Amino acid sequence: MRISEIAGLVGVTTRAVRHYHHLGLLPEPARLANGYRQYSVRDAVALARIRRLTELGLGLDEVRDVIADDAGHELAEVLGELDADLARQEAEIRTRRARLAVLLTRAADGRLTAEDELSPELAHFCAQLGPLDSDSPMAAKDRELLALMETAASPEERGRIAAAMRSMAAAPGAAERARRVYALLDDLADADPVDPRVETAARALADCLPPDLAAQVPAGAEATAQGFLKAFLADFAPAQAEAVRRAMRRVTPTEEGE
Repeated sequence: MRISEIAGLVGVTTRAVRHYHHLGLLPEPARLANGYRQYSVRDAVALARIRRLTELGLGLDEVRDVIADDAGHELAEVLGELDADLARQEAEIRTRRARLAVLLTRAADGRLTAEDELSPELAHFCAQLGPLDSDSPMAAKDRELLALMETAASPEERGRIAAAMRSMAAAPGAAERARRVYALLDDLADADPVDPRVETAARALADCLPPDLAAQVPAGAEATAQGFLKAFLADFAPAQAEAVRRAMRRVTPTEEGE
């Protein structure tokens, strides 16, 4: 069989066959005098096995390990891991569908809002802080930022963010302090960075932030965090950005304090 014939027989592309040759998954067959590959039925059997394994969800590196293990132990282990991963995905899908059912019900009742798009944890945190002040640009920006952080975070990071939000919301007077901080920062929209009100806003903001804020940055992610912080501060007016910097310095331990 020529390469186009074996590819058509097994139901893959000729490009896939060449790729499997390149990776060493499918041995190169004998070649005719004209240089064309000449495939046998055994080659087709091997190619069909590769296709079956990839359709099960195995990566090509895993397929290579399975093919190299004649006793079948590697396949059993890989299939067990794959089944566990599929079970996790299945559970996540059930959770997402349950969340969608709630949103669809609220939409049918005409009660769907932008905050309903948030995760239950973040929506609960926002609810604890009270209704969004439509006159506060800073309040709207804060909730947009929280939604961005949660969306971009890994599951482990989302857990840390959720724990920090629970700690902040559980503090006595959290809602009142948050509204005061929003008002102080809104007042700095047209102020100079050396305005005395900057320090007042910084102190108030620091009182709202978790004391272990630096610990929320995963190990090895400092460069990404610094890049995000730079873009984050660039979205503020100069005086507002200065207040945020001062607040973060207050809750970030220095080397002398460690």
